[in-house]
Amino acid sequence: MRDKHKRDQPRIYKDSQAGPVSKVMPLFAIQPILRRIVQHVANLHPELFERLDDSCRKHFLIDAKGMPFLLLLRPDPDNLMLVAKSRHEEIPYDVLVSGKFKTLLRMIDSKTDSDALFFNRDITVTGDTEAIVALRNALDDMDATLADDVATAFGPLRGPVRASIDAVTKIVGSRT
Repeated sequence: MRDKHKRDQPRIYKDSQAGPVSKVMPLFAIQPILRRIVQHVANLHPELFERLDDSCRKHFLIDAKGMPFLLLLRPDPDNLMLVAKSRHEEIPYDVLVSGKFKTLLRMIDSKTDSDALFFNRDITVTGDTEAIVALRNALDDMDATLADDVATAFGPLRGPVRASIDAVTKIVGSRT
């Protein structure tokens, strides 16, 4: 009983090595874009929430190493949220997924297997294991890739957005 209570309490994340750029970055400018993306994906795939069950109320913190901010996702259909957070904030979370930006980008584009990334230690996951497995299974059941869905959130600009995602993946991938 005591372990369950401790497991249900959110963890707190603060990046002790955050650089100065992340301190002054105007995150408010990207919040509407993130809101559009998460709402669009939710509208395209309402079945994701059924698959997530109670895990939809969890907070998933995404730490893409090399990015000046973190992403916080709550895939709750009644209170959907994807926001950028400063690396200087203390952020409560239930699940933390971290890895290099290019690795996470390739993963959402279904170009790499998330299990292989985890077991090869290319990504790390801490926190509520049941929640991250539920999210991974829900995303694996999607017909399209998450990157394709992000691109279609921009309507007539989906072609250039998709090309940008591909270019970033290629550029970032060539630096390693």
